[in-house]
Amino acid sequence: MPHRIVYHRATPENPLRLSMVVVVVIHLMIVAVMIGAVLLQKSEGGGLGMGGGAGFMSSRGTANLLTRTTAVLAVGFFATSLLLNWIASYDRKPATVIGQPPAQTQPVSGAAAPVTPPTSGGVLDTLKKADEQQNQAPSAPEAPRSQ
Repeated sequence: MPHRIVYHRATPENPLRLSMVVVVVIHLMIVAVMIGAVLLQKSEGGGLGMGGGAGFMSSRGTANLLTRTTAVLAVGFFATSLLLNWIASYDRKPATVIGQPPAQTQPVSGAAAPVTPPTSGGVLDTLKKADEQQNQAPSAPEAPRSQ
């Protein structure tokens, strides 16, 4: 059975879908190049910058170039992140839960009945009773109790 490739196109309902894909691809390319630029930089411990020796990456100017490149890529990463966030929230509509009645759901057949809260009080009432019992002064010395 042959597989069919489905292409998602920008539609009137979602006009920014194609631009989001393009921005994601650019974002991933920036990430890949930024990782490479960071790994090429010489760290104090040597790192992947391959430390000493005379090579094409040994001058101070190259270090400045890598530092500037990393800074530019970081700005591009930040900008594409903000752009992706804006595109994702473009058609989101504000919603509120204040003033809306809770949704009524129908119980599924065979499901357990809903649990009703205890009428004798909740956890706070139980803790309050236990605290009151502890605060009562004993009439005579007592042996320690384990809790």
